[in-house]
Amino acid sequence: MHLRAVLKPRLPRTRAGQRRVVQALMLLCVLPLMPATWVFTAADDRLRTTADVPPTDVAVVFGAGLLWNGEPSIFLANRLDAAAKLYREGRVEVVLVTGDNNSVHYNEPHAMHHYLTHRGVPADRIVSDYAGFDTWDSCVRAKKIFGVDRAILVSQGFHIRRAVTLCQKAGVDSYGVGAADHHDAVWYYGATRELFAASKAALDAAFEPDPQFLGPREPGVARALAAAR
Repeated sequence: MHLRAVLKPRLPRTRAGQRRVVQALMLLCVLPLMPATWVFTAADDRLRTTADVPPTDVAVVFGAGLLWNGEPSIFLANRLDAAAKLYREGRVEVVLVTGDNNSVHYNEPHAMHHYLTHRGVPADRIVSDYAGFDTWDSCVRAKKIFGVDRAILVSQGFHIRRAVTLCQKAGVDSYGVGAADHHDAVWYYGATRELFAASKAALDAAFEPDPQFLGPREPGVARALAAAR
């Protein structure tokens, strides 16, 4: 028997067998899209604009990278601008900035704090979460560490649905506000990445793992709200 004959797949000869092969192939194509579909639909009734989002105590802003000089990327700056607008218009009292501080040379929350204070948000109304290494960690820490039960989440359109879905699962009653987009190569990368991130989101929602760092409760949000009142 020739090697080519051994390696060549043999398709079923009956119509029923061929139909089963086609169905299996269709299932293989559909399965990877199921988590993204779940994320997309789960947050559908929770998306708002800065003008019509229900007022609440806390806005949560997710990190989105820094430039070489330590300043927020354009995506992060747009998120922070939206959060500052929510504060100025009285939609929120406190802003929780959550991001990556994996070394002394990379500190997203510090850059976010600095940016917001220069746009009119008082320093005592900004609380920093330095261990928001991914969306699930940020949501769980907002609930378990900072005691946030209800929040307005701020991110870009390609990410906000996943953020709302995961924070809802983590116990934070959430509405999502989409910040301004900037359609460059990074935006297209982020939008494509969401297809794969949705699979991790589904696993996080199913198994509810602890964040990379949990630790004791932080009184920062409670103190900031007390100062606001």
